[in-house]
Amino acid sequence: MNPRVERIQIGEKIRAAAIRMRDHDIGFLPVVDERGMVVGTITDRDITVRSVAEGHPESTVGECMTREVISCFANDDVSRVEELMSLYQKSRIVILDDQGMLAGVISLSDIAQHQADAGAQTLREVTTREAHV
Repeated sequence: MNPRVERIQIGEKIRAAAIRMRDHDIGFLPVVDERGMVVGTITDRDITVRSVAEGHPESTVGECMTREVISCFANDDVSRVEELMSLYQKSRIVILDDQGMLAGVISLSDIAQHQADAGAQTLREVTTREAHV
């Protein structure tokens, strides 16, 4: 899990999300409300498909985010994360603390970094190459 996770407020413009993604070399941001509670997620694909391609480049994050938050708790076993990723076809899962606040994000590539099978090795190589391209 990456505990140093960038986040964005629901009312911010998608341009702000795109800039944050560019500046931090990420493609996923948890979306939080004014209390800091996770209310959605936004990806670079959401920005492209739901906003720019539809002709709404001035949209807010709340208008093009995914509202379904797939999450687990920080003390859950990695097998629970893998189960959720498989069930919901997600490559990133939001991690919550005991109070339900954002604690981090775990990605499929995070899991692959700690596994030894051939698929994990291929994913490690692909994500490592992508990071350097």
